[in-house]
Amino acid sequence: MTAYIFRRLLLMIPTLFAIMVLNFVIVQFAPGGPIDQVIAQMQGLNTDATARVSGTNSGDTAQSSGDSTSRGARGVDPELIERLERQFGFDKPLHERFIQMLVSYATFDFGESFFKSGSVIELILDKMPVSISLGLWTTLLVYLISIPLGVRKAVRDGTPFDVWTSGVVIVGYAIPGFLFAVLLVVLFAGGSYFQWFPLRGLVSDNWAQLSLWGKAVDYAWHMVLPVTAMVVGGFASLTMLTKNSFLEEINKQYVMTAKAKGLSERAVLYGHVFRNAMLIVIAGFPSAFVSILFTGALFIEIIFSLDGLGLLGFEAALSRDYPLMFATVYIFTLLGLLLNLLGDLMYVIIDPRIDFEARAA
Repeated sequence: MTAYIFRRLLLMIPTLFAIMVLNFVIVQFAPGGPIDQVIAQMQGLNTDATARVSGTNSGDTAQSSGDSTSRGARGVDPELIERLERQFGFDKPLHERFIQMLVSYATFDFGESFFKSGSVIELILDKMPVSISLGLWTTLLVYLISIPLGVRKAVRDGTPFDVWTSGVVIVGYAIPGFLFAVLLVVLFAGGSYFQWFPLRGLVSDNWAQLSLWGKAVDYAWHMVLPVTAMVVGGFASLTMLTKNSFLEEINKQYVMTAKAKGLSERAVLYGHVFRNAMLIVIAGFPSAFVSILFTGALFIEIIFSLDGLGLLGFEAALSRDYPLMFATVYIFTLLGLLLNLLGDLMYVIIDPRIDFEARAA
């Protein structure tokens, strides 16, 4: 198993390299770079980007959209353009900037943000608690709901319970998470009816003054609505996957043999069927966490004013804050690759009969 893990870790290097090359090339064709953002704000044409011209260090790698001729035609001083290009690091050839980025990222030096105060790594770490809170609690609740529900649906397949729960699952799957979030705000966060839950933030303003128990309650109180909105749209597919996995195993010969030996239904279900049926479901936990953490939280963060990684990446893309954009892509990709490896290891933990090294040989 050690050799397999080592090979997978080595494979991450070219994978990361290919993804960073692809993103770097795509950025070269994206209109409206950071220099254009600064110039537009100076001319009063763009209020979205914060025009803070920061010095560039080893992690500031990007491209300069547009050229001096087009900017000169807009009445921009060429000397100002040259100064901005030096400050943003665009005075160097593309290949030098890309190589410099790779060398810096290898040591997790992501440089300074173009339009936000502070280093990129500090900004990312500052937003991490929000995204991890949403991703972790949502994933845990999705599994805690979907697995028992899927097992019960498989055992009672075709019964009224199976029919009406399937209806609930379909409705939950059909409603977008952000739309359900708006409904929760209207109903329970002071929108039109009740004001039982807070509308914004991860914790209250006086969180530091609360006791340990008070901090835990306040944190949970703020998490109820956003996590509920994400869970509703996330448990449907896992519930059906669990049900279908159990149905497939229940109809196999070893289950009939166990029942013929006089074992109870519970002993057969959880002593024999569960491990085989849950292999793909439980081993997929890391991948599910990555999916929820990186792709499912943007609208939820916006609706509930949660300043997390999704919103940070979205703002970086809008303002063409290239150090933030490339750093988030790099970190998300690396974390995704590591969690996928963890998912493979969970297959072996759940079912020791699986041997990746033997398959690779």
